[in-house]
Amino acid sequence: MVAVKFDDLSSAFDFVSYAAPMEHQAYISLDTGKIYWISDAIDTIEEAIPEDLEDPDRYLAIPHKNELDLGSSLALRFAAQQLPARYDQIEGFFQRRGAYARFKDLLEREGALERWYAFEADSVEKALRQWGAENGLEILD
Repeated sequence: MVAVKFDDLSSAFDFVSYAAPMEHQAYISLDTGKIYWISDAIDTIEEAIPEDLEDPDRYLAIPHKNELDLGSSLALRFAAQQLPARYDQIEGFFQRRGAYARFKDLLEREGALERWYAFEADSVEKALRQWGAENGLEILD
């Protein structure tokens, strides 16, 4: 079992999730716990990337937020719990581009933006810790 600091895992997850799926990638070495960051969009290489990076026996790909059900479905879960009267409106936001900006504007008007940030952070931490456990990682605090 390889050990990984939660903050390092979280940072790599944010990097992967910041862009569209597969645009940014990060891998954990199952031998050392070192995280390798790569991107087609920006130059992120500070050192040589191992040639066998996509070998699932040696490296574990850090998931995108959509793979952990932390995309728009998370916002809809929050809406259902915290703003049920606005659920249909919020669901409509996610039918077209610019959804998160409209969602956050509504949350700010409703006085719920800080609750959203706390809900999102808690959900991401739980999902990452569960993903790590399922993949045999020891998560260090």
